[in-house]
Amino acid sequence: MRVDTIISGKLRRYHHLTFLQHLTIPSVLWPNLRDGVLVVAGVVQSVSKLLIWRPDVVFTKGGYVCLPVGWAARFLRIPLVIHDSDAHPGLTNRLLAKHADIIATGAPLEYYSYPKERSYYVGIPIGEEFKPFSQEEQRHAKRLLGVSLDKPLIVITGGGLGAKLLNDAVVLHLDALMELGTVILVSGSAQYDELRAITPSGDSRFQLHAFISNGMAQLLGAADVVVTRAGATTILELAGLAKPTILVPNGRLTGGHQLKNAKVYEDKKAVLVIDDNKFAEPSDASLVTAVKTVLGDSKLQESLSAAIRTFAKPNAAKDVAKLIIQAIKKQ
Repeated sequence: MRVDTIISGKLRRYHHLTFLQHLTIPSVLWPNLRDGVLVVAGVVQSVSKLLIWRPDVVFTKGGYVCLPVGWAARFLRIPLVIHDSDAHPGLTNRLLAKHADIIATGAPLEYYSYPKERSYYVGIPIGEEFKPFSQEEQRHAKRLLGVSLDKPLIVITGGGLGAKLLNDAVVLHLDALMELGTVILVSGSAQYDELRAITPSGDSRFQLHAFISNGMAQLLGAADVVVTRAGATTILELAGLAKPTILVPNGRLTGGHQLKNAKVYEDKKAVLVIDDNKFAEPSDASLVTAVKTVLGDSKLQESLSAAIRTFAKPNAAKDVAKLIIQAIKKQ
């Protein structure tokens, strides 16, 4: 597969800053002005490349680098298909949706303002290994991980880059969490060395990993409960696994999209949600309380598992491919 690059830029918008602060903080304002110029340059580049390639359709996934390509496709009247993973439409997709022939979404259409006649709820393409584990498959996965078969497994991950607030809360309450079961923390590489120095290395009830490059489905499938950030793809992987889940959304990200992702599943009683802003309070034990609540109630586990499973879209990749082909045939 050929890979080409273009120049692009992003509009920095922070959920915790006011509109006026975005205009008066130099470290936000000047990069935004510079990146506006980069977007224009990216459009010129994209038009040139698409003129040479003459594609039958353009598919974009929503990141800021997609904006110049999508606008170029519109300028050249090439069919455009966009996909929005988050329940909160990103700025790029909001701008491209006006001209897109087909819009695919990762969450139910009720959470979007896109034109319904051009929108399709397909979910998010994930690996086929993210499917429910039988009891024996879960036990086998635990054996491969080297953890006890007789204790619940608590997997905590902040995503590929980790999550400092979540990591710090785990360390603070590690003794209490290990009383509930075996804890595996995927910390991200940035904080791994720091955490390695202050967490037990010889306790069979705890494992620390910087990241998991292979076998994430096995790790999550082995878990009895998963605590994670509210990234759209991670949640759909857990839906595929039908795994009892506790979400800790990062409310400081652009547009508060993780908060909105979490609300989709909380509305359907498919997850528990805790607020990481409380982690800084000395008396806060919300992380331990949430884990204890799930592990101590088998009916709740069954309910969470069944509810999150309803969001699974195992044919998402095929459905997206069908929409792309459909856009070509509409020409």
